[in-house]
Amino acid sequence: GIIDQVDDVRVSNPAVNPELLDALGQKFSEYHYDYKRMVRDICTSLAYQTATETNPTNENDDRNFAHGAIRRMRAEVALDCLSEATATKEKFRGLPLGARAVQIADGTTTDYFLTTFGRATRDTVCSCEVKMDPNLSQALSLINGRVVHGKIEQSAIIPEMLKAKKTAPEIIEQLYLRTLSRRPNNAEVASLTAQLAQAGADQKKAYDDLFWALLNSQEFMFNH
Repeated sequence: GIIDQVDDVRVSNPAVNPELLDALGQKFSEYHYDYKRMVRDICTSLAYQTATETNPTNENDDRNFAHGAIRRMRAEVALDCLSEATATKEKFRGLPLGARAVQIADGTTTDYFLTTFGRATRDTVCSCEVKMDPNLSQALSLINGRVVHGKIEQSAIIPEMLKAKKTAPEIIEQLYLRTLSRRPNNAEVASLTAQLAQAGADQKKAYDDLFWALLNSQEFMFNH
């Protein structure tokens, strides 16, 4: 953030870019505190759209928004992305079936996945409650936990594509688009098609394994 932590605003913790903070504050005032206009400005800015891939001029710059920062998704966002990618729904206490984890207002409403990935308990207003440090429990939860496996089993995406007689490259492309928001390259298609051809009659299990691998990839779990 421009101030780290974002809610630690004091003279002894100055902004890394005071001019930028002042300009944003001025704009926000001019917009009569319209959040949507402010967010639109930020999302259309060059700083927001910079790639995470660095070059010799910015590879050591981690404070001035010279390149995008690779970040793991927060707990709520990760769970919502898993639900979106697999077209499945979650049920949280006090919310209807299909509500998103980011909509949970009660800090005591949680589950194993959200707790494991560091969701804030909201005991205080400090953003430091959000835990972003990786740990073994997170890796094990993704690899063999009930959330990822359960969502793949519940998902109708692969059965519907198999029922529609989609070809292997078509199914591979759709799974890539759902999880990584990109199409597979030629080498990936060739390698995966060859592996799927060895699966024999149990094509559903082979595609489930591919789905599982994509959902466990760093490309899925990290903003980049």
